[in-house]
Amino acid sequence: MTHEFLFLIGIGTAVAFVLFTLTWWLSLKLNNFSFVDVTWSYALAVIAPLYAILGGGFTQRKMIAMTMGVLWSLRLGTYLFFRVKGHHPHEDVRYAVLREKWKEGLAKNFFFFFQAQALLIVLLAVPVLLACLNPAPQLGVIEMIGAGVWLVGICGEGLSDAQMKRFKADPTSKGKVCQVGLWHYSRHPNYFFESVVWWGFWLFACGSPWGWATVYAPALILYFLLRVTGIPLTEECSVKSKGDAYREYQRTTSAFVPWPPKS
Repeated sequence: MTHEFLFLIGIGTAVAFVLFTLTWWLSLKLNNFSFVDVTWSYALAVIAPLYAILGGGFTQRKMIAMTMGVLWSLRLGTYLFFRVKGHHPHEDVRYAVLREKWKEGLAKNFFFFFQAQALLIVLLAVPVLLACLNPAPQLGVIEMIGAGVWLVGICGEGLSDAQMKRFKADPTSKGKVCQVGLWHYSRHPNYFFESVVWWGFWLFACGSPWGWATVYAPALILYFLLRVTGIPLTEECSVKSKGDAYREYQRTTSAFVPWPPKS
């Protein structure tokens, strides 16, 4: 299994390198580095089927793991594609900041940044890979629980995004804070359910040898959402654009876990 694992990790890494190099080249041509988010999301829809096809594990388990990876990838990737396309040629604020910081050697610095994103998605795909290598001829209880947790997460995240999209499409919502549906109970329900998705991936992987060790995957996602590019940056932009209305939203509403708001 060790040789098969290393072989497939190598293939996944090579595919990711090609995908992100092409995205880097396209981003330079379009002068918009936000497209890296789209590729990062779509990459698992390419890597997961490769692991399922080439892995020697139990077919039913491989199909479930691949389906989980592909559906997460296509849903998020498509959502981000239309968001980035709709904002083009304006970049996400994160990349505008990096563009200013890296203006000396811009292309080179962003190339290595894109490859770091490639490495990250390869690491996050390991739970799927381990499931695709597991030959055990039946699914365990932990795998069924993991698939259920993943399903709750993917449905919750999709509902959150749909509610926000409808809110923004309403002309009367301009300048207001979205507090409809799940957004009434959490300032970032989409981030919360994204985290749930990755705990589902991890639980599913726990049915395979060494699957427990991939706990770093949901932990990394949680760290990025809570401390890096998720809540902190989104809240900073929201306070700038909506002022006291968003500060009141912060006072009354849970930042992450859906919870009844304070009166």
